[in-house]
Amino acid sequence: MKLTVLGCYAATPRSLNNPTSQVLEMKNRLFLIDCGEGTQVQLRKSKIKFSRINHIFISHLHGDHFFGLPGLISTFRLLGRQTELHIYGPKGIKEAITLFLKLGDSWTNYPLLFHELSANEPQVIYGDEKVTVSTIPLEHRIYTNGFLFKERLGERKLNIAAVEGYKIDRCYYQNIKNGKDITLESGKVVSNSELTFDPPAPKSYAFCSDTAFSEAIIPWVCGVDVLYHEATFLESEKKLAPKTKHATAKEAATIAKEANVGKLILGHFSTRYKSLELFKEEAQTIFDNVDLADDGKEFDFS
Repeated sequence: MKLTVLGCYAATPRSLNNPTSQVLEMKNRLFLIDCGEGTQVQLRKSKIKFSRINHIFISHLHGDHFFGLPGLISTFRLLGRQTELHIYGPKGIKEAITLFLKLGDSWTNYPLLFHELSANEPQVIYGDEKVTVSTIPLEHRIYTNGFLFKERLGERKLNIAAVEGYKIDRCYYQNIKNGKDITLESGKVVSNSELTFDPPAPKSYAFCSDTAFSEAIIPWVCGVDVLYHEATFLESEKKLAPKTKHATAKEAATIAKEANVGKLILGHFSTRYKSLELFKEEAQTIFDNVDLADDGKEFDFS
């Protein structure tokens, strides 16, 4: 599991600060999460292949989270894309994007598929044999979702020494990896636990931006390996958080602590602050394992 932060600042882009966008690689799948202005430039800087992006998740329809999407969709067209592109986002995203395409007479030459969201409870919106993605309802000024990415439990690993010791034919290996016991010719039943090792624990990543402090999030992100939670403000500007429906670093850390997550990554910083280290220092008064997002920063959780 690998996270590349393309942008992590609030509101408007600046010369050295990009609005929200990130790429999560999980089980060899590449997911783009939010798409603020400058996303495709940041993708190129991070040397991420455009052709690997087939699923884009948009949290909400504020410009700093999706104004880069029309440009990226158009660039895919110019690059001759043929494969499907799936867009997951709030109801209205299809209308917004197709208006751009209509006015510019620039319809895609590849299948562009929208999955519009309106539910106020968590729901699975993507799944395959390796990964599932669910929504995390957030509390913001407009309809907003976070996203929970989870690996499925993998196959059990063969204990080769045990399997060969029982002289089990290779044709049974897949059944064994699927968790089945084996009956030998003698009639003895060998339990699967004797023939296999547990698979690696599935990894999980939760993206929560933008949102006010909300304890409702806690059960939905409980125990995740990594939580990305917005921290727009420091405690000195805490009075602004309820008005704008954003959170402080301490509030993000409170969610991380109560949810017993493995690591907290802070992002969506207001550009009013000169030092991001202040966010980390404040959060660590509540929760120890804190890291800071930054444009172009990579996190490897393998």
